[in-house]
Amino acid sequence: MNKKIYVLVLVVIFIIISNLVFKTKKIKEKEIFEPNFTFPFYKEKLKEEYQKYKEETGLSLKESIIRVNIGLNHPFYENTKQTIDKGILTLVNKYNYVSKDYVPKDLITINEIKINKEAYASYKEMKEELSKEGLNIRIISAYRSYIYQKALYETYLRYDKKEIVDTYSARPGYSEHHTGLAIDIDNGIQGFEQFYLTKEFIWMQENAYKYGFILRYPKDKENITGYKYEPWHYRYVGKEIAKYIKKHNISFEEYYYEFIID
Repeated sequence: MNKKIYVLVLVVIFIIISNLVFKTKKIKEKEIFEPNFTFPFYKEKLKEEYQKYKEETGLSLKESIIRVNIGLNHPFYENTKQTIDKGILTLVNKYNYVSKDYVPKDLITINEIKINKEAYASYKEMKEELSKEGLNIRIISAYRSYIYQKALYETYLRYDKKEIVDTYSARPGYSEHHTGLAIDIDNGIQGFEQFYLTKEFIWMQENAYKYGFILRYPKDKENITGYKYEPWHYRYVGKEIAKYIKKHNISFEEYYYEFIID
């Protein structure tokens, strides 16, 4: 075989292999994305973003889709939108905000603290069960107005840089406390930051879900919630959903974007 024919054969082989690789890639893409119209949370308009995020993170397709829907393919506080009122399942986080004049429905006032009526009823039931075991919890913070959160956030900025403050305090409009469904608690003896050292915390870890509460910012979900571990911060979502979140060790964001469709 002369040199020209040899080179020609190599070129043809290269073209055939390239076409096979291209077709294989397209087949894989088709296999990856076409079946996912069966996911109720799949959005065709975000197809390219799902693909890119999956390639960048190496996560499963389902995880990639849910996380893109959460907004995690963008930095926190970017590509935000006003939240949709869904009652006790309203989501307020670093991608979903409430307006300055937002006031949730069904707020009641207990000892000068405002809280969602249904959440308080479940909290009271939980507190009574705790007391039977000689334990105690108390609410130190629940509903916060936009103005209150603004003042709190700006106070923290006096002591820490913004990127640090953002790991432990929400910007005004983005605080879950605006919903009246979140509570910060302690045991009335030790400060809330030491709550994780108490018997009450151990009890809450094992039983809070039975009363519709979830640990909102667990230590293994910081990359999703955007907040550092807060063992004192609980969120009311209802008993069935709290049970599911507890069983599957997921965040409220992960549950929301799999089962609650915007």
